[in-house]
Amino acid sequence: CVSKSYCRSQASGKVISGEEHFSSKKCLAWFYEYAGPDEVVGPEGMEKFCEDIGVEPENIIMLVLAWKLEAESMGFFTKEEWLKGMTSLQCDCTEKLQSKFDFLRSQLNDISSFKNIYRYAFDFARDKDQRSLDIDTAKSMLALLLGRTWPLFSVFYQYLEQSKYRVMNKDQWYNVLEFSRTVDADLSNYDEDGAWPVLLDEFVEWQKVRQAS
Repeated sequence: CVSKSYCRSQASGKVISGEEHFSSKKCLAWFYEYAGPDEVVGPEGMEKFCEDIGVEPENIIMLVLAWKLEAESMGFFTKEEWLKGMTSLQCDCTEKLQSKFDFLRSQLNDISSFKNIYRYAFDFARDKDQRSLDIDTAKSMLALLLGRTWPLFSVFYQYLEQSKYRVMNKDQWYNVLEFSRTVDADLSNYDEDGAWPVLLDEFVEWQKVRQAS
């Protein structure tokens, strides 16, 4: 990624390192380091990509990156997704992407961006022939997104473990985030007459029984 070339800005007279300039050609060549003959970065290429940038595949940075690339399927980046997303990030090599990690993490601290990432995760993680997330995938994604910030997450996870639910639909998924943001950890402000999905009504009932015992 390091370039020996330099250019002089006519406006300011400053010397600018060539490595600061984004190159679509370099970005495409970078893509082909990981893409297969079908011009898609698949599971093997993704594993190598993660190794090169120094990030575990299950690290939340990879989810934020996929969101930035508007990737449709978990474990895959198409050429179009790569070029559009990396261009928006102005990244054409490993080092430039690594320099964006703090920015990618910061998206999780922005309420609006986090909500978009959370909603994106549902369609990103589900099998495309299914309208819902299987419950194991839902639990894994919830752990990634809410595990460190929602005080009730571990309790909710236990509830899902023993529940009858085998899938989570989009309405349930969206409402879990809203619940985590608006309902107190002691559930004292939970409105039983609110428009919550039955899954969350049953969770509250289950937890109150546990608290009373």
